[in-house]
Amino acid sequence: MSGLQAAVDDFLSYLKVERQLSPLTQENYARQLQVLTEMAQEMKLDEWAKLEPAKVRSMASRSRRGGLGASSLALRLSALRSFLYWQVSQGKLDANPARGITTPRNSRHLPKNIDVDEVNQLLEIDLNDPLAMRDRAMLEVMYGSGLRLSELVNLDCRHLDLEASEVWVTGKGSKERRVPIGRTAVAWLAHWLPLRASFGSEDDALFLSSRGRRISARNVQKRFAEWGIKQGVASHIHPHKLRHSFATHLLESSGDLRAVQELLGHANLSTTQIYTHLDFQHLATVYDAAHPRAKRGKNE
Repeated sequence: MSGLQAAVDDFLSYLKVERQLSPLTQENYARQLQVLTEMAQEMKLDEWAKLEPAKVRSMASRSRRGGLGASSLALRLSALRSFLYWQVSQGKLDANPARGITTPRNSRHLPKNIDVDEVNQLLEIDLNDPLAMRDRAMLEVMYGSGLRLSELVNLDCRHLDLEASEVWVTGKGSKERRVPIGRTAVAWLAHWLPLRASFGSEDDALFLSSRGRRISARNVQKRFAEWGIKQGVASHIHPHKLRHSFATHLLESSGDLRAVQELLGHANLSTTQIYTHLDFQHLATVYDAAHPRAKRGKNE
């Protein structure tokens, strides 16, 4: 066994025994470090102490040429940095040669949303049983308030203030915020609450499963997807898409990015600003169709 591989094996043992990382995480580290070890051997290195920043950059360039995407490359270099920092802590290296080596930034994918007509099509649910009523209420709250999936399933009855049309939610970082839920969502919650009592649950959860327990995130995802199919909506329906649609439609109507940030519970405005790209696409379409200088002449 080479000195390179022996050092990697010691590191993987450290991750398993001392760090007690999940098997999947250990597997990811092992896979990336195996590739990097092979690259180091091809560079005629016999110990990690001979690895220099220029060689790390060469590894990154080779990975990119091999078709590795930005996120996968970032994962590979992250594994290398972690391993080399551990080598420093063990006194094997004086400094980490991978420190400061940057990777290409991931392109930010624009959120996908469904248009208002599709939302209306989705929400026209035939309310023939209590679970359908529950699902309609969940859909209305999700689209009407832009909640995260975790925020929706963690709602308790005590968090509701139907008279004020508001709900208290606990978001990321255990930060609480008060969110308006809209008249339509309030109306369907008022329909659901009497039916909820028939489930006989002692849990204060607002939305219950058929067994009378707090509904799971997986169950919500499954039900939303099923309703999308039943209602003939072209795109796949999932909770995050409804949250994106809430933000997009609100921004298109109001133009108030700061308000959208507060409603979504984003800590930083930069997170919300991705929706400005969507809004610009809408505005650009309107411009192309309406502005005299954007229209093409009939004879062109």
